[in-house]
Amino acid sequence: MAKIQIKDRLQLGLAVLTAKTVTFAVRSLKLGAASVLPGEIARRLQPQLLQLLSRQVKHGVILIAGTNGKTTTSLLLRTMLERQGKRIAHNATGANLENGLMTTLLANTDLVGKLDVDYAILEVDENVVPKVVAAIEPRIILCLNLFRDQLDRYGEVDSISQRWGKAIATLPPDTVVIPNADDPTLSYMGQQLPQKVLFFGLNEPEHYLEEIPHAVDSIYCPSCGHSLDYQGVYLSHLGDFCCPSCGFHKAPVAINSQEYPQILIGLYNKYNTLAAVLAAQQLGVDEATIRDTISNFQAAFGRAEELHINGKHVRILLSKNPVGMNETIRAVNQVRQQSSQLAPVLFVLNDRIPDGTDVSWIWDVDTEKLVDQGGTFIVSGDRVYDMALRLRYSQQEDLQLIVKENLRDAIATALEHTPADQTLHILPTYSAMLEVREVLTGRKIL
Repeated sequence: MAKIQIKDRLQLGLAVLTAKTVTFAVRSLKLGAASVLPGEIARRLQPQLLQLLSRQVKHGVILIAGTNGKTTTSLLLRTMLERQGKRIAHNATGANLENGLMTTLLANTDLVGKLDVDYAILEVDENVVPKVVAAIEPRIILCLNLFRDQLDRYGEVDSISQRWGKAIATLPPDTVVIPNADDPTLSYMGQQLPQKVLFFGLNEPEHYLEEIPHAVDSIYCPSCGHSLDYQGVYLSHLGDFCCPSCGFHKAPVAINSQEYPQILIGLYNKYNTLAAVLAAQQLGVDEATIRDTISNFQAAFGRAEELHINGKHVRILLSKNPVGMNETIRAVNQVRQQSSQLAPVLFVLNDRIPDGTDVSWIWDVDTEKLVDQGGTFIVSGDRVYDMALRLRYSQQEDLQLIVKENLRDAIATALEHTPADQTLHILPTYSAMLEVREVLTGRKIL
């Protein structure tokens, strides 16, 4: 255990004991998974808790940040490392604020606060990155993407990337930063950092979109503000670009995307694959383990997770912002186009704190591309009528729309309309995804 002052050691011991007591009480009373509260209480008893715990991780912390893909990327990397015999601490439930990070580390300590893991893989909320990097001093930082998300909480993507860059630039020079080269804001950020920077991105023009989506977030040069020229886009503002004014362009990538298959459905999961592979290579995971893990990967809960319920096939695709839902719709369309009979699609829209209370983003989603295919659509959630109205405005002909305020009724109706040989796709926001899983599996996640 790292040397600390006696006062800090006593505070740490008290914080750990309290956290473990709270965890036991919450789980015993079946109030949830205790993924947040223990850390929040422990931090009040020992303000330096995050630093004291993260510095004990034997081989370093891997911090994973971005709007979309954190949980899938984390699970893939964790699986690769565990197959190498490494012990991992990971906030697998998605509790990615400061209290969730501390709860994860606390869960892996003994009663006096000694942490015995090889690596900690921490998914971190975009807005929290500048607040925690100095305390954690991660060995590797994965920067997946930046899209508009939860408009009531966050600023524009450019301001977020600027805050990331300023915070990361203060870290030790041996820190490895792995940004997405296809994201202009992250590509520019990475090119300004003094640390070791390795980029990942796609080099597969055959997957270019026919046009830039109208919900695009950042198509202006982060260096001079001029409009970027795109050779092609893969999703939203991610693609192959250059600035005709100042010469800024996509950074060269350190990994050939054509050499690796993607995990799960949806092109966005190719980015998650590449990020995890590049990090694993930096940590010494052998190539055979990397490729075998990709081939046998199972989805994290709610992220293209597949279930069999009452003889029906169900796929849950978390959709919590315009880019995420547009890409989900693209993936669902590809599946439906290959089916002999159109299965229904269930949308569940909530507006709670984990989702973001502003649901105006649904009007930036290209629901027309899904509705045009036809079939039955069921809507539910706290903002069921907002979602129903959005679909109504998408209709070209007669829209088969079923509105169910009660989520259990919505799921039951969707299953009834799903043929035995087809897949029911459920597109929920974050809190809705947890509720959907509880209904389908009978157990809570958080």
